[in-house]
Amino acid sequence: MLNHQDVLSALPPAACAEAMAAGLAARARGEAAMPLRTVWGPPGAPGLMGLMPAWHPGAFALKAICVMPGNPPRGLDAHQGVVVLFDGDTGVPAALLDASAITEVRTAAVSAVATRVLARDDARVLAILGAGVQARAHLRALPEVRPFESVRVYSRTPAHAEALAAQAGRDSRRGVGVVVAASAEAAVRGADVVVTATTSREPVLRREWLAPGAHVNAVGASTPDARELDVETVAAGALFVDSRESLRAEAGEFRLAVAEGVITGEDHVRAELGEVLTGSRDGRRDAGELTLFRSLGLAVEDLAAAEAAVDAARRLGHGREVEL
Repeated sequence: MLNHQDVLSALPPAACAEAMAAGLAARARGEAAMPLRTVWGPPGAPGLMGLMPAWHPGAFALKAICVMPGNPPRGLDAHQGVVVLFDGDTGVPAALLDASAITEVRTAAVSAVATRVLARDDARVLAILGAGVQARAHLRALPEVRPFESVRVYSRTPAHAEALAAQAGRDSRRGVGVVVAASAEAAVRGADVVVTATTSREPVLRREWLAPGAHVNAVGASTPDARELDVETVAAGALFVDSRESLRAEAGEFRLAVAEGVITGEDHVRAELGEVLTGSRDGRRDAGELTLFRSLGLAVEDLAAAEAAVDAARRLGHGREVEL
């Protein structure tokens, strides 16, 4: 059993990014499988429950997670649940991990992989819209793949952005300056890499703010009735996804862009990230291209992260052995 801190200690950003790249490439090669996640919101319930199973040779995994929008004011992550690993031959449960920590680290690690393969090599300015768990995780993960010289953070709640910037300044190992922007537009204009990590139902990012050659990681608002990007950004960007099936079912801005006729549909997707990693499809084609990675979060990512965390925890002597 690995609790929240066990997972964070065992799964630093660079190690998790390596596991994410391997897991996504394996899925692209047909060596790992997963269905579309099941999401259930009972009438009157204060949140949703999601079930995310995955398999590859040697292991099954299941993430059972509750998404509770009322948690952040309580000082809790909105994502609460567990990831269970099962032996792939016998089905015997092998490990139980805190899903909040797995989700926190692996989501930012996937963005780090996308940034590594899609952002310009000379990217030096990072903008993050949002100041919650994922904003913090991305501030740790993305400087591992590009030597950012400045970071701008914006939140609709200035105190949250100030707290994030202060924490990032204490944690920084590279001396990167983190400044609080006065607006989302001020954060984004001139940025080379942009992260949207919000729960917004209306766009927080506008196409006209984005510089030529920018790369966007859109990681929040992962339900059909929510969206962080305007349809113009979706239409203008070379679109990359973790899963086409997830994009069709869950990405509100993509569905709206199709409904409004701004794009024709899935043929607008250049590639899944795993396909870029295996070399079967193109990534960025030129320095002036706007690239957009729409991250929905996949069960194969949870499987890869959980296995990496368990392996590292065993080496470090973290966690507890229990008998079921």
